[in-house]
Amino acid sequence: MVRHNRHKYSVSAMCAVLQLPRSTYYYEAKIRDNQDEELTALIVKIFKDSRNIYGQRKIKKELQKQGWTVSRRRIGRIMKEQGLVSKYTVAQFKLRKTTVNESEVGNVLNREFNQDKELKVIVSDLTYVRVKQNWHYICVLVDLYNREIVGYSAGPNKSAELVQRAFSAVKYNLNRLELFHTDRGSEFKNKLIDEALETFGIARSLSEKGTPYDNAVAEATFKTIKTEFVSGRVFESQRELDLELFDYVNWFNNIRIHGSLDYLTPNEYKRKNQLEMSNI
Repeated sequence: MVRHNRHKYSVSAMCAVLQLPRSTYYYEAKIRDNQDEELTALIVKIFKDSRNIYGQRKIKKELQKQGWTVSRRRIGRIMKEQGLVSKYTVAQFKLRKTTVNESEVGNVLNREFNQDKELKVIVSDLTYVRVKQNWHYICVLVDLYNREIVGYSAGPNKSAELVQRAFSAVKYNLNRLELFHTDRGSEFKNKLIDEALETFGIARSLSEKGTPYDNAVAEATFKTIKTEFVSGRVFESQRELDLELFDYVNWFNNIRIHGSLDYLTPNEYKRKNQLEMSNI
């Protein structure tokens, strides 16, 4: 009460009315001030460690892991005081899609985005990034089981070869993959990709024309990549892009917490489920 009304009344007078020693008030105020300083420093660190992308919800989860119980309102106030603004407040430009793949393959996935088996369904998409004065492109392969980026590539051409290189970067046995789902971009359709899928026994699934929700997880992942990795950046060379992308994918899979995974990282989510299965 004293703290909330000190801007209107004398601290000494309020302490006298409440029969509260002034030393007690100032001692508690000092403790609170020290706690506020510690909390502020911690919130700033969590935000910076998140590469300036975490908002109130994720910062609250990270604070809970460290033993702090703090309201989102208080976190928001501290973020505002410290000038911490998430990258997600910046509007993103969306590049127009290219030629449509007219294949008769249908939407086998049928928006079943929650999978209970690792590597059962892989989804993919491409996005663009600036390298000097030119557009280069990024392709990632995402496991619907735990949202892990299992394969990725980058290069100057938006082509099937870029997709092939993403598959070649997958560290798992490709025979474990059961279904590959994408939109109808022409970069996902060529003879070499078809032969590779057939060789490893991977079935194919395509979104319906003009229906981005059929590939919602890939779309959401690329919105994340655009916001956290691409936005406002110009890379000096393809090599710099490759190195930075390697670092980002490692962070995405092993450090960044995901709301859709109950605020775990993709690899934490996988280990947690593997442990639970082994105890059954």
